[in-house]
Amino acid sequence: MADSMMGAVELGLLYALMALGVYITFRILDFPDLTVDGSFTTGGAIAAIMISHGFAPWLACLAAFAGGLAAGACTGLLHTKGKINGLLSGILMMIALYSINMRIMGRPNISLLGGETLFTSMSPIALVLIIVILFKLLLDVFLHTDLGLALRATGDNARMIRSFGANTDNTTILGISLSNGLVALSGALIAQQSGFADISMGIGMIVIGLASVIIGEAIFGARSVFQATLAAVLGSIVYRIVVALALRVEWLNASDLKFITAVIVIIALVFPSLQRTIKQKAMAKRRSAELIARALQSNKGGGR
Repeated sequence: MADSMMGAVELGLLYALMALGVYITFRILDFPDLTVDGSFTTGGAIAAIMISHGFAPWLACLAAFAGGLAAGACTGLLHTKGKINGLLSGILMMIALYSINMRIMGRPNISLLGGETLFTSMSPIALVLIIVILFKLLLDVFLHTDLGLALRATGDNARMIRSFGANTDNTTILGISLSNGLVALSGALIAQQSGFADISMGIGMIVIGLASVIIGEAIFGARSVFQATLAAVLGSIVYRIVVALALRVEWLNASDLKFITAVIVIIALVFPSLQRTIKQKAMAKRRSAELIARALQSNKGGGR
């Protein structure tokens, strides 16, 4: 049990960078970016092919991050300059990336067994924890700069930020690029940790990212940028722990993972609205009780 929980925490940290990327598009830009499913594989493909050809693992990670930036920039350009619907832009880029990833890899699967990775000489959980904390803090700092504030304002009210002379097209492209860069970096780390990269490794990543962000916000809140990014990281860990516990149920197996993910996302989406409804009903009952009490007091006073 302890080993499975440690494995879940390690996986949660590995996917935390992807959750941070989804947080940028989903929460900050309010952009439905399905490029994630393709750019995750792009990161793993670039890292795997470079490591298998003798490049240093850290250099492979940088190249994967750059590949994700390029994929995100293409989606942003399709949406802002091509005037294509945001959802459709992501779908088109995701489809294109399947062929691009196959070109990068040259075959559907690349093994890294025996190759030197970032985790060869250091504990995976310790190294990933350092990487996640570093990128989380860097993202926090960036979102408090002028450019980061413009990015946040673009998602909140694009018309208002345009009235101040800011170019919302550029900030949108920047946000989507940064998001997919983090997603690709997560893919590169996953490929090195698992020892292989597969053409289908990115399928369903957007749902996992959304689950991590929504679960994190529902449990830990998102009152500030620091708290929101921390919630995305912790949400990724909680999600993996919940999945690990669910898979220990006898009548569930690994093939039910997608169904479990869908159920977790549905619960995470419905829970906050149920919470609000319960609070609103409780407040309405309290107000009606106060009004009744005041009416009774006024009647007693009038009777005297």
